[in-house]
Amino acid sequence: QVQVVESGGGLVQPGGSLRLSCAASGGIFSISTGGWYRQAPGKGRELVASATSGGNINYADSVKGRFTISRDNAKATVYLQMNSLKPEDTAVYYCNVRHNSWLGPVDYWGKGTLVTVSS
Repeated sequence: QVQVVESGGGLVQPGGSLRLSCAASGGIFSISTGGWYRQAPGKGRELVASATSGGNINYADSVKGRFTISRDNAKATVYLQMNSLKPEDTAVYYCNVRHNSWLGPVDYWGKGTLVTVSS
């Protein structure tokens, strides 16, 4: 059974920083893609950043240069360092672990952590 648990959300002022963490149990993290998605009020869920097991990293255009994704396979954890935060970054942030099994891709999701950027 794979479990994904996020932490690190909270309230921050514009221009501030936060670091999100996501721990995945179940033993598949090192061979899976770890990613962060977000959903703002009234909007759909969107990809923020992802990091494959092979080291390929992808960012949404809106966060390039401000957010950094990293992963620690030994700890089965993926991080999202968010700098220069803007009010439009306010959203629930979800961690995703995608495992490419022999049946096809399988997605595991955390419950989400709220990030609020406001003065």
